[in-house]
Amino acid sequence: MVVVTGAARGLGRSTAEKLAAPGVRLVLVDVADQSATVAAVRGRGATADAVQVDVSSEDQVVGLARTLAAAHGAPDVLVNNAGISLLRRAEETSLAQWHDVLAVNLTGPFLCCRELGALMLARGAGSIVNVASVAGLRAVADRAAYNASKHGLIGLTVTLAAEWGGRGVRVNAVCPGWIKTEMDEADQASGAYRDEDIENQVPMGRFASPGDVAEAIAFLADPAKSAFVNGVALPVDGGWVADASWTSLRLAARGR
Repeated sequence: MVVVTGAARGLGRSTAEKLAAPGVRLVLVDVADQSATVAAVRGRGATADAVQVDVSSEDQVVGLARTLAAAHGAPDVLVNNAGISLLRRAEETSLAQWHDVLAVNLTGPFLCCRELGALMLARGAGSIVNVASVAGLRAVADRAAYNASKHGLIGLTVTLAAEWGGRGVRVNAVCPGWIKTEMDEADQASGAYRDEDIENQVPMGRFASPGDVAEAIAFLADPAKSAFVNGVALPVDGGWVADASWTSLRLAARGR
Protein backbone atom coordinates (compact mmCIF):
# COMPACT_ATOMS: atom_id res chain seq x y z
CA MET A 1 0.00 0.00 0.00
CA VAL A 2 1.27 3.45 -0.99
CA VAL A 3 0.01 6.62 0.70
CA VAL A 4 0.50 9.96 -1.10
CA THR A 5 -0.56 13.23 0.51
CA GLY A 6 -1.41 16.31 -1.51
CA ALA A 7 -2.41 14.00 -4.35
CA ALA A 8 -5.08 16.12 -6.01
CA ARG A 9 -2.78 17.96 -8.39
CA GLY A 10 0.76 18.87 -9.40
CA LEU A 11 3.60 16.79 -7.99
CA GLY A 12 1.27 14.71 -5.82
CA ARG A 13 -0.76 13.59 -8.80
CA SER A 14 2.36 12.94 -10.89
CA THR A 15 3.84 10.87 -8.06
CA ALA A 16 0.66 8.84 -7.67
CA GLU A 17 0.63 8.11 -11.38
CA LYS A 18 4.32 7.13 -11.34
CA LEU A 19 3.82 4.71 -8.44
CA ALA A 20 0.64 3.22 -9.90
CA ALA A 21 0.88 -0.27 -11.37
CA PRO A 22 -1.26 -3.39 -11.51
CA GLY A 23 -1.53 -4.87 -8.03
CA VAL A 24 -0.60 -1.64 -6.25
CA ARG A 25 -3.06 -0.04 -3.84
CA LEU A 26 -2.78 3.73 -3.53
CA VAL A 27 -4.39 5.79 -0.80
CA LEU A 28 -4.65 9.37 -2.00
CA VAL A 29 -4.90 12.04 0.67
CA ASP A 30 -5.92 15.66 0.14
CA VAL A 31 -8.43 18.28 1.24
CA ALA A 32 -9.38 18.92 -2.40
CA ASP A 33 -11.25 16.80 -4.94
CA GLN A 34 -9.09 13.95 -6.24
CA SER A 35 -11.34 12.45 -8.89
CA ALA A 36 -8.87 13.21 -11.72
CA THR A 37 -6.00 11.54 -9.87
CA VAL A 38 -8.14 8.51 -9.01
CA ALA A 39 -9.10 8.08 -12.65
CA ALA A 40 -5.49 8.40 -13.81
CA VAL A 41 -4.22 5.90 -11.24
CA ARG A 42 -6.93 3.37 -11.99
CA GLY A 43 -6.17 3.77 -15.67
CA ARG A 44 -2.71 2.39 -14.92
CA GLY A 45 -4.17 -0.72 -13.33
CA ALA A 46 -3.77 0.23 -9.67
CA THR A 47 -6.40 0.31 -6.97
CA ALA A 48 -7.04 3.84 -5.70
CA ASP A 49 -8.90 5.13 -2.67
CA ALA A 50 -9.29 8.88 -2.13
CA VAL A 51 -9.69 10.21 1.39
CA GLN A 52 -10.29 13.80 2.44
CA VAL A 53 -7.89 14.48 5.30
CA ASP A 54 -6.27 17.67 6.56
CA VAL A 55 -2.74 16.50 7.39
CA SER A 56 -2.33 19.32 9.92
CA SER A 57 -5.17 17.88 12.04
CA GLU A 58 -3.97 15.35 14.59
CA ASP A 59 -7.44 13.83 14.95
CA GLN A 60 -7.82 13.35 11.21
CA VAL A 61 -4.37 11.79 10.74
CA VAL A 62 -4.87 9.47 13.72
CA GLY A 63 -8.21 8.46 12.23
CA LEU A 64 -6.64 7.82 8.84
CA ALA A 65 -3.98 5.57 10.37
CA ARG A 66 -6.56 3.57 12.32
CA THR A 67 -8.74 3.12 9.25
CA LEU A 68 -5.83 1.98 7.09
CA ALA A 69 -4.50 -0.36 9.75
CA ALA A 70 -7.87 -2.02 10.15
CA ALA A 71 -8.48 -2.37 6.42
CA HIS A 72 -5.04 -2.95 4.93
CA GLY A 73 -2.35 -3.10 7.60
CA ALA A 74 0.84 -1.04 7.40
CA PRO A 75 1.71 1.06 4.35
CA ASP A 76 4.74 0.06 2.33
CA VAL A 77 5.38 3.65 1.25
CA LEU A 78 4.41 7.07 2.57
CA VAL A 79 5.02 10.17 0.43
CA ASN A 80 4.53 13.38 2.40
CA ASN A 81 3.88 15.82 -0.42
CA ALA A 82 1.10 18.08 0.88
CA GLY A 83 2.31 21.65 1.18
CA ILE A 84 1.41 25.31 0.82
CA SER A 85 3.39 28.36 -0.22
CA LEU A 86 3.62 31.87 1.21
CA LEU A 87 5.40 34.79 -0.45
CA ARG A 88 5.75 37.41 2.27
CA ARG A 89 8.55 39.45 3.75
CA ALA A 90 9.48 38.24 7.23
CA GLU A 91 8.50 41.53 8.87
CA GLU A 92 5.10 41.36 7.16
CA THR A 93 4.37 37.71 8.01
CA SER A 94 1.60 37.41 10.57
CA LEU A 95 1.70 34.78 13.27
CA ALA A 96 -1.41 33.21 11.78
CA GLN A 97 0.31 32.91 8.38
CA TRP A 98 3.41 31.44 10.03
CA HIS A 99 1.32 28.88 11.87
CA ASP A 100 -0.63 27.94 8.72
CA VAL A 101 2.51 27.20 6.70
CA LEU A 102 4.26 25.29 9.48
CA ALA A 103 1.07 23.32 10.22
CA VAL A 104 0.75 21.93 6.70
CA ASN A 105 4.40 21.74 5.64
CA LEU A 106 6.02 20.46 8.83
CA THR A 107 3.45 19.39 11.43
CA GLY A 108 1.52 17.45 8.77
CA PRO A 109 4.50 15.31 7.75
CA PHE A 110 5.38 14.79 11.42
CA LEU A 111 1.88 13.53 12.20
CA CYS A 112 1.80 11.27 9.14
CA CYS A 113 5.25 9.91 9.95
CA ARG A 114 4.34 9.35 13.58
CA GLU A 115 1.07 7.55 12.90
CA LEU A 116 1.79 5.68 9.67
CA GLY A 117 5.45 5.22 10.52
CA ALA A 118 4.40 3.46 13.73
CA LEU A 119 2.57 0.89 11.60
CA MET A 120 5.69 0.40 9.49
CA LEU A 121 7.84 0.01 12.60
CA ALA A 122 5.52 -2.64 14.00
CA ARG A 123 5.93 -4.59 10.76
CA GLY A 124 9.66 -3.85 10.52
CA ALA A 125 9.64 -2.45 6.98
CA GLY A 126 8.70 0.65 5.03
CA SER A 127 9.89 3.70 3.15
CA ILE A 128 8.99 7.33 3.80
CA VAL A 129 9.77 10.09 1.30
CA ASN A 130 9.28 13.69 2.42
CA VAL A 131 8.98 16.41 -0.22
CA ALA A 132 11.19 19.26 0.95
CA SER A 133 12.70 21.90 -1.38
CA VAL A 134 15.86 23.71 -2.40
CA ALA A 135 14.37 26.26 0.03
CA GLY A 136 15.15 23.71 2.73
CA LEU A 137 18.82 23.73 1.73
CA ARG A 138 19.28 27.41 0.92
CA ALA A 139 17.50 30.66 1.72
CA VAL A 140 15.08 32.27 -0.73
CA ALA A 141 14.09 35.82 0.17
CA ASP A 142 10.51 36.71 1.13
CA ARG A 143 9.68 33.17 2.21
CA ALA A 144 10.61 32.98 5.90
CA ALA A 145 7.78 30.65 6.90
CA TYR A 146 8.13 28.42 3.84
CA ASN A 147 11.93 28.20 4.15
CA ALA A 148 11.69 27.40 7.85
CA SER A 149 9.13 24.67 7.21
CA LYS A 150 11.29 22.98 4.59
CA HIS A 151 14.50 23.29 6.64
CA GLY A 152 12.56 21.72 9.50
CA LEU A 153 11.28 18.94 7.27
CA ILE A 154 14.84 18.00 6.33
CA GLY A 155 15.73 18.00 10.02
CA LEU A 156 12.78 15.72 10.73
CA THR A 157 13.84 13.45 7.86
CA VAL A 158 17.39 12.88 9.06
CA THR A 159 16.27 12.46 12.67
CA LEU A 160 13.75 9.76 11.78
CA ALA A 161 16.31 8.10 9.51
CA ALA A 162 18.65 7.87 12.48
CA GLU A 163 15.94 6.57 14.82
CA TRP A 164 14.16 4.19 12.48
CA GLY A 165 16.73 2.92 9.98
CA GLY A 166 17.82 0.10 12.27
CA ARG A 167 14.20 -0.94 12.69
CA GLY A 168 13.53 -1.44 8.98
CA VAL A 169 12.03 1.94 8.04
CA ARG A 170 14.00 4.20 5.71
CA VAL A 171 13.28 7.95 5.69
CA ASN A 172 14.53 10.23 2.91
CA ALA A 173 13.64 13.55 1.33
CA VAL A 174 13.65 15.06 -2.13
CA CYS A 175 14.51 18.73 -2.51
CA PRO A 176 13.04 19.97 -5.78
CA GLY A 177 13.89 23.21 -7.46
CA TRP A 178 11.01 25.23 -8.87
CA ILE A 179 8.46 22.95 -10.54
CA LYS A 180 5.97 23.95 -13.21
CA THR A 181 2.75 23.28 -11.27
CA GLU A 182 -0.39 25.11 -10.23
CA MET A 183 1.45 26.36 -7.13
CA ASP A 184 4.11 27.98 -9.31
CA GLU A 185 1.46 29.59 -11.48
CA ALA A 186 -0.21 31.09 -8.41
CA ASP A 187 3.09 32.37 -7.03
CA GLN A 188 4.10 33.90 -10.37
CA ALA A 189 0.73 35.62 -10.63
CA SER A 190 1.79 37.78 -7.67
CA GLY A 191 4.56 39.24 -9.85
CA ALA A 192 7.30 37.98 -7.53
CA TYR A 193 9.35 36.35 -10.29
CA ARG A 194 9.37 35.36 -13.96
CA ASP A 195 10.28 32.15 -15.75
CA GLU A 196 13.67 33.65 -16.69
CA ASP A 197 14.53 34.24 -13.04
CA ILE A 198 14.31 30.52 -12.35
CA GLU A 199 15.78 29.37 -15.65
CA ASN A 200 18.80 31.66 -15.27
CA GLN A 201 19.46 30.28 -11.76
CA VAL A 202 19.53 26.64 -12.84
CA PRO A 203 22.60 25.31 -14.69
CA MET A 204 20.35 23.05 -16.76
CA GLY A 205 18.36 26.12 -17.80
CA ARG A 206 14.81 25.02 -17.06
CA PHE A 207 12.20 24.35 -14.41
CA ALA A 208 11.82 20.86 -13.01
CA SER A 209 8.83 18.96 -14.30
CA PRO A 210 6.60 17.02 -11.91
CA GLY A 211 7.84 13.88 -13.64
CA ASP A 212 11.47 14.69 -12.85
CA VAL A 213 10.71 14.77 -9.15
CA ALA A 214 8.30 11.82 -9.23
CA GLU A 215 11.07 9.66 -10.69
CA ALA A 216 13.34 10.55 -7.75
CA ILE A 217 10.55 9.81 -5.28
CA ALA A 218 9.95 6.44 -6.92
CA PHE A 219 13.65 5.60 -6.63
CA LEU A 220 13.77 6.43 -2.92
CA ALA A 221 10.52 4.57 -2.29
CA ASP A 222 11.67 1.34 -3.94
CA PRO A 223 13.63 -1.01 -1.63
CA ALA A 224 14.89 -2.91 -4.63
CA LYS A 225 16.66 0.20 -5.95
CA SER A 226 17.54 2.18 -2.82
CA ALA A 227 17.71 -0.40 -0.04
CA PHE A 228 20.75 1.21 1.64
CA VAL A 229 19.74 4.84 1.07
CA ASN A 230 18.58 6.40 4.32
CA GLY A 231 18.61 9.96 5.62
CA VAL A 232 19.29 11.60 2.26
CA ALA A 233 18.02 15.05 1.26
CA LEU A 234 18.28 14.61 -2.51
CA PRO A 235 18.32 17.80 -4.61
CA VAL A 236 16.28 17.45 -7.80
CA ASP A 237 17.08 20.92 -9.02
CA GLY A 238 19.14 20.84 -12.20
CA GLY A 239 22.25 21.83 -10.21
CA TRP A 240 20.77 24.87 -8.42
CA VAL A 241 22.33 24.29 -4.99
CA ALA A 242 25.61 23.04 -6.46
CA ASP A 243 26.31 26.17 -8.53
CA ALA A 244 27.84 29.19 -6.79
CA SER A 245 28.39 31.05 -10.08
CA TRP A 246 27.00 34.52 -10.58
CA THR A 247 24.31 34.78 -13.22
CA SER A 248 26.43 36.10 -16.11
CA LEU A 249 29.04 33.39 -15.57
CA ARG A 250 26.37 30.68 -15.40
CA LEU A 251 24.81 31.86 -18.64
CA ALA A 252 28.20 32.15 -20.33
CA ALA A 253 29.04 28.58 -19.32
CA ARG A 254 26.00 27.30 -21.17
CA GLY A 255 27.16 28.78 -24.45
CA ARG A 256 30.68 27.37 -24.49
